[in-house]
Parts: sequence; structure tokens; C-alpha cells
Amino acid sequence: MADRKRKNVVIIGAGAAGMSCAATLAQHPDDFKVTIIERMAVTGGQATSISLDKSKYGTDWMNDGVQGGSPIFKHTFNFFKNYGHEPQEVKLQVAFGKGADEFWTNCFPSKLVNRFSGDIKKFGKVLKLIKWTMPVLGIVPIRIMLRIFFFSKDFGDKMVYPLMALFLGTGNQTANVACAILERLFDDPNMKLWDYDPDTLLPNLPTMVTFPKLRDFYEDWRKDLESKGVDIRLQTDVTEILQRSDQGVVLQTRPFDPDAKDRMGTHTGPPSQTESFDELVMCVLADDALKILGRMASSKEKFVLGGAKFYDDITITHSDSEYFQRRYETRFDPSLCAEPSSEAQADQITFAKGEQRGIDDEPSGYRPMYYTKSYAQDPKKIEMSFDCSNSQHQFRMDHDAETAPIPYDRHVFQSIFLDKRNRELWTIDEIDESKVIEKKWWHQLGHRWQHYVRVVPGMRFINRKNNTLFAGSWTLVNMHELACVSGVAAAYRLGADYAKFDDFAEDFFGNVDFPWHAILIRTTEKAVEQV
Repeated sequence: MADRKRKNVVIIGAGAAGMSCAATLAQHPDDFKVTIIERMAVTGGQATSISLDKSKYGTDWMNDGVQGGSPIFKHTFNFFKNYGHEPQEVKLQVAFGKGADEFWTNCFPSKLVNRFSGDIKKFGKVLKLIKWTMPVLGIVPIRIMLRIFFFSKDFGDKMVYPLMALFLGTGNQTANVACAILERLFDDPNMKLWDYDPDTLLPNLPTMVTFPKLRDFYEDWRKDLESKGVDIRLQTDVTEILQRSDQGVVLQTRPFDPDAKDRMGTHTGPPSQTESFDELVMCVLADDALKILGRMASSKEKFVLGGAKFYDDITITHSDSEYFQRRYETRFDPSLCAEPSSEAQADQITFAKGEQRGIDDEPSGYRPMYYTKSYAQDPKKIEMSFDCSNSQHQFRMDHDAETAPIPYDRHVFQSIFLDKRNRELWTIDEIDESKVIEKKWWHQLGHRWQHYVRVVPGMRFINRKNNTLFAGSWTLVNMHELACVSGVAAAYRLGADYAKFDDFAEDFFGNVDFPWHAILIRTTEKAVEQV
């Protein structure tokens, strides 16, 4: 077989997808010349870290974008391991709602869980039905499914919607999320975050994983890729794509300065330069991809990418413990407990009181990490928050939390206010401005049911067309692991090998119903090449 031409590949975006794609291609330096173009000053995309005052908060850093994930994030952990960064397991504690009529938790039996015991058991049966009728029920919005099967309205508002919003980042679009995502959250071995519990919905203290310092990890990753010949250009903007055809890709780039704007708000700066490549991989959000493609976007691309809808959320990192206590159930309150119906539930209450160690010698006591609170005006919409001093492992490792716990008034919290169009509902103005550490806006995917009718199945009709591939978690569901796998899959479709390192990870890569069907397509291509 004749020698293959070395492909000149440009990747736009240096988040998890872009870096994973580049890392996979870089394993074949004779086959690929790789360039990453990123408009920000650092790699990592939304996987960012910020600095803290260690003398005040117990540690000098925290991850403020991507908090962590499930033990099944094998590709993510493998990349971490390659650079000496280790995730840490924690036992998940969550608290939903405020007051006896709204509150429930996975830490001990609550009155609300008892009230919805019938709905919870029926919910498990419906999950199985969704699984076996996936092409039909899978695309039905959750709000419609709850009506079809006559679930209590409060069960949806107080249990289902907050659970989905908190762990998949579905925000205030949760009611419009497809049932397929709900089913996968509980049942799919490749995606589930926990097992369904017929008594409590969410099992007691499931294992979750917090990530290492993402800023350092992505910096180590960047340096390694550059040592392997990958050209990573930070603070660089793609201003226009001039050509995408069998002859290659032609685009214009220039240095990006977010402060360089004229009176009209248009970015100014040095003139663009024209560059040519063989292949283009777009590892940016779908709406950003459309903006970059501009007039070069095909009608199919406009239809498919235009179906992904994003919403602007703001995260306030702060230490206002008084605000947090007003909004959430932060301390164990016996009046919130239901009467235990088993010895296991009695043990949960004892653990929550702080009177015994937990699973795997977990420190005792009710110490929720994740919180939600629904708005009385519209229960389908929520605010969600993290007690980062409880959730991120470095707060415990960098400070002896057992012998000298960090005082609660010096805990670090994150309060997330969803969809700026709902600004009138937010309680953001109640946070003491003097205790704000950082404010950051995010552009987040809304996992609406339309996404799984239009975007996910439509990706196969635009991927690899016009010498262009698309990657990112938005192609399926908002998880760091899926961003990584999508980037690896894009590289695979360009001809790179998939390096097996774990049976579960290989099965995930090959069998999850990704829109690009990477394994099947690439296997066919290799067979054709051999012939």
C-alpha cells in the first residue's frame, strides 16, 4: 500500500474534547501534523481552577467549573494518570429543598421520601419501560412522561427535576429533557451516576469522584503535547473560514484580545493571516461552531447545530454561610427525619447525627455537598449550590478536618443561578458582596428533548463532510468524560488508533450510541484500505 500523506489537522478549541483529540492524533506523528487554536489564555475549556487564601479557607485552590464525576469516567482518569494527577473518591451527600414539606436527602430517611414511596417504586418500573421502548418513550420530555404515568406533580417538582438538574447540568430546561437521558442516568452501565433505589430513589452515600487541580493537569497536558510536536496557540481567534472542500480547509486567524473592542463592541486588533489545513475538527460549542463557520456552514450543519440550545448561567463562589443557611438545610435536624423502617435506616440517622463512621470509614455526620432549592413561583425552576469545603477532597487533605475542622463561616460555597432570562427569580442579591470570591458566567447546554430528535441523530449527516468533524460533550450529554471520548472518536475517524487501556472504557467507546458510530465506521474504512 502506498505511503499515506501526512494530514495537517487543525483543532479549534482546547477543552477536554480538543485536547483528547490532539493527544490521540499525537500518538501518530508520521501521520498527523496537529495544530490547536484556542482563544482563551489557558487550555481546559470549562475545566478551570481558581486560587484561594489557604490561611482562611484551608486550601489554596478549588475547581470552579467541572466539579467531578462518576467512577466510570475511565478515559478522563486515564488522562489524569498519564500526568501523575489522581482523582479522589468521596461519598456523595445531597440535600434537596428547604423545610419539611420540600426537603429530602440521601443521608437519612425523610418525610418527603416516605410521602412519595409509591411514586418512587413506580418510577423504577417506568425506567425499565423507557429502556425497552427507547425509540418511542426515549424522546418524550420528562414532564410529559410524568403525566402519562400519573405521577404526583410534587414528585416531579420536588424530586425528579432537582435530581436531574443538579447532576447533569440540565438547568431550568429539566422538564424538557428527553426520558432517554433520565433512564441512562440510573440504568446505563456506561453513563449512570448511581443505582436506582426503590425505597429512596437515590441510594445512601454512593461513590463519586472529585478531580485533581484541573489548572495544573491541563497545563501539564499542554506541555506534553507541545513536546510531541502539537502546535498549541492560545489567545488566538479564528475570524473566518474561507474554504472547506476536497482541496482542504482554509481559514483566517489572528491574536485574540478580549479587551480590544471599538465603540460598537466589535473586537479589533492585528490583521488576520490565512492558513491552510487538510482537516478541521471543531471542538467548540455548537452555536460557536456555527458562528465560526459563518457563510460556509451548509444547510445541514445549520439545521443540526442550530438544534443545540444553550443558556447563560452565573456561578458565584463565596463564603456567605448565613445566606447558605437561609436557603438550604445545612445542619442535621431531627424534625426532618422520618421514623426509620429498618435497621439500615436507623443506622443512617445515627451516622447523620455524627455518632458513628460510615461506609469505607467515611467521616460521620450530615455534611451535604450538593444542594438545590426550587422557586415557589415556578417549582420546575431551581437554584443549585455546592458546599465545596465538603465536596472537594483538597479541603480535607490540605487541612486536618477531623481534628481541626474549618469553621462553617469560612466554608467556600458556589451558588449557581440558571438562565439569565429568569433573573427575576434569582436570590443572587442576597449574597453578601464582601464575601464573594469570584463571579463567572457559563454558556451551558439545555438537554431538551429536541436535542435528541434533531442534534444527536443528525450528527452522522454532517460529521466528516467538507473535511470537518465536530466533537464535544454537547453532542450527547454534558459530561467531561463524554467530551474526552468524543475527541478520541474524532481522531479515530481521521485514522488514529484507539489505544486500549481498560475493558470497560473500550466497551464504552465502542458501544455507547454516539452519533458518529466511530468504531463501525473506522472498521469499515480499514477493511476498504486493506482491499
